[in-house]
Order: sequence, then structure tokens, then C-alpha cells
Amino acid sequence: MSNTDGRQGNVSPGGAAGVSTAPKPRVGWVRWVICAFLFFATTLNYVDRFTISVLKPTLSLQFHWSELDYANIIGWFTLAYAIGYVLFGRMIDKLGAKLGYAIAVVIWTVAHIACAFVGSLAGFGYMLFALGLGQAGNFPAALKAVAEWFPQRERALANGVFNAGSNIGAILTPLIVPIITLYFGWRMAFVATGSLSLIWLVLWIAFYRRPREHPKVEPAELAYIESDQQVIEKPVPWLKLFPVKETWAFAIAKFLTDPVWWFYLFWLPAFFVKKYGLDLKSFGPPIIVIYILSDLGSIAGGWMSSAMIKQGASVNAARKLTMLICAMCVLPVMSVMFLSNEWLAVAIIGLATAAHQAFSANLFTIPSDTMPKAAVASVVGIGGTAGAIGGWLMAKATGLVLQATGSYAAIFIGMATMYLVALIIIHWLSPRLAPAKF
Repeated sequence: MSNTDGRQGNVSPGGAAGVSTAPKPRVGWVRWVICAFLFFATTLNYVDRFTISVLKPTLSLQFHWSELDYANIIGWFTLAYAIGYVLFGRMIDKLGAKLGYAIAVVIWTVAHIACAFVGSLAGFGYMLFALGLGQAGNFPAALKAVAEWFPQRERALANGVFNAGSNIGAILTPLIVPIITLYFGWRMAFVATGSLSLIWLVLWIAFYRRPREHPKVEPAELAYIESDQQVIEKPVPWLKLFPVKETWAFAIAKFLTDPVWWFYLFWLPAFFVKKYGLDLKSFGPPIIVIYILSDLGSIAGGWMSSAMIKQGASVNAARKLTMLICAMCVLPVMSVMFLSNEWLAVAIIGLATAAHQAFSANLFTIPSDTMPKAAVASVVGIGGTAGAIGGWLMAKATGLVLQATGSYAAIFIGMATMYLVALIIIHWLSPRLAPAKF
């Protein structure tokens, strides 16, 4: 009989059952190699996405961008992200994670490198639109792969691990982009960071298969992966997903919380420049500390709910209690604009970003908890589109607020409450996180 970690139990030969004391067979490791691929893809996704943020002071000075100009090009990125998320969600359910991921990486890599060859606001707008379109495929593909490769009790942990790549990308970017920019210019920063994704793409195509098709997967690991899944599922028509409450629980929560992460990603360097007088050489350490904390939060959030489930808690209780703790940890961020010490601000923002990532690790499990595997990427696509629309509205609102007031205070206060509101809506629409009924 299998215990909770998927290994086979033993009893001593002298016992009543007379069972052998042979060593416990290991379940296998291939699913964690797949998770490592997802982690590195997400890291590269965020390196490419965060580059424009790190270069904002440099590009704004060279091209005379106003806050509204920058908000507009970020708006083009998020608009394309909204479109691409829903398109890739459906495409990946049809084509599978392997091909869908490859297509997404090709699109975003070409667009990112192409930023090196433009020199106008309109040119950056076009390239960031293409970048957003391609990058939208990352999370639907990664979550599809997790749903294929992990049983339910490990999915939040796997989601937390690969989602931690977003923070690693945000840590690496302020380390490498300023160095490349100072020595080789900002154009080479786009070329150098974009080229890394091509290496990942070759390895992904060579290694990825579904569990039943993968030559490295042993029977014990395959049985563990499929231990709580239906092997045969009927496809769910896309339009049938919209009337389902569980789809809206995920989508509305993404609409409310994704814009907060967009703000951190695209405006934190500018915030430290404006509030504390930092520059390209000095804002790196605060940003790095914030995203290290975010990384810890991403893994801790996935581990916390997975540990609760292993201890006997229901999926519903484990996910929602973890998300409630995260929502409470975000609240202090509303005080940031009133702090004169930059490292105290770093600590509070770091706690908020860690809580966001922990919240997201559990939010991302809702499609796989409540939907059949054949519909997971589609629902993720719908939610991602909702989140990107929220991000587009956040970009516009941030530009207008900063242009009018010159202060981030109202923005931080508004962001602090979003997670509690999102959790209330999730619980209202899906009080038990039960499988959706079609």
C-alpha cells in the first residue's frame, strides 16, 4: 500500500504478515526535471520582461519619455499579453505543452532581441506588443505540463518551484543588464538576454514528452503521477468554460492580483530612483533583496498548502488558509510611501511580493484542482487574459496618477487590499473548490 510520499511501505519479516524488509523503491525523478525546465523557462521569461524596467531610466533620458509614454508602451505589452494568454491557453490544450511552449518562446525571443534595433516610442510599442503576445504562453504551457506530470498533492509545490523562476529572473536582470549596458550599451542588453532562451528551446524540444511516452519514466513514477488522475478525458468545448463558476473564481482573482505584480515588475526601479535617489548602478541591491524574498515566498506558499494536504487537511482548507495568511502579509505595503528608510521599505515590499508569489502558487492550482486536465490550459488562458487586462488598466492608472500627483502613495494603498477581496470572491464562487460541473 502506498503512503503519502508515494513510496511503498514495508514491514519486518518476523511480523504477522511476513513481508520482506527490502529497501523502499524510489518513485522517480523525471517529473522534477520537467519542473526544472519550467523553472528556467520562467526565469528567462522574466529576464526578458524585466529588461525594459531596468532600462527605463536610461531609455527615458535618451528618448525623453514621460511617465505616460512609458505607461503606454507597458500598456501595449499588457494588452498583447491579455490577447496571447487566451489564445495560447486554447492552443496549448490542443497542441500540448511541448509544441505550445516552443512556439511561445520563439515569438517572445525574436521580439525581445528586436528591441535592440528600434529607436522610437512607436518601435518599442510594437516590439513590446509582440513580446507580450509570446510571453503569454509561458504560464499556460507550464501549468499544462504540471497537470500532466504531477499528482494533485504535489501540484502546488511544483507550481511554487517553477513560479520561483519569475523571481530569479527579476534578481538576475538588475545584476546583468546594468553591467552589459555600462560596457556595451543598452542595445546589446536586449540581444544578450534574449539569446539565452534559444539554448533552453533546443533542450526542451529534445527532452520533453508526456509521462506515458517518456523513455526515462519508470512504472513506479508513472503510477504515482496518475494516482489521482483520470487517464481518459473528454475534451471540454471552450465556450462551456465561461458559464462555470470555478472559471470566474480564477479569472477574477487574477484580474485583481496580477496588476499588483505588474506594478512591481515595471515600476519598482523607477520608484527607488524617484523616492530614494538611486540610479542604474545603485538600485540593483534593493531590487535583488525584494525578489529573493519573493522567491522564498513562492516556494513556501506551495510547500505550505501541500504540507497541510499531506497532514490530512482538505484541498479547499489548505489552499484558502494559505491564501488568507498571504493576504494579511500584504497589508503593511500601504505604508511604504511614508517611510524615509529605503531598507525598511525594501523589507515591507519584499514581504508583500513574497506573499503575492505564495498566493499565486495556490491560485494557480485552482484550474488543476477544479477542472479536467483537458481544460486546464484554457482556463489558465482565460484567467491570464483577465489578469493582463487588469495589468493594462494598472499601467494606465499608474501613468495618470504619477503624472498628476508625482506620488506612489495612492497606488500602494490600493494594492494592499486586492488579495483579501480576491480571496473573498474565490470562496463565494467556489466554497469547496470541488470539481466543476459541466
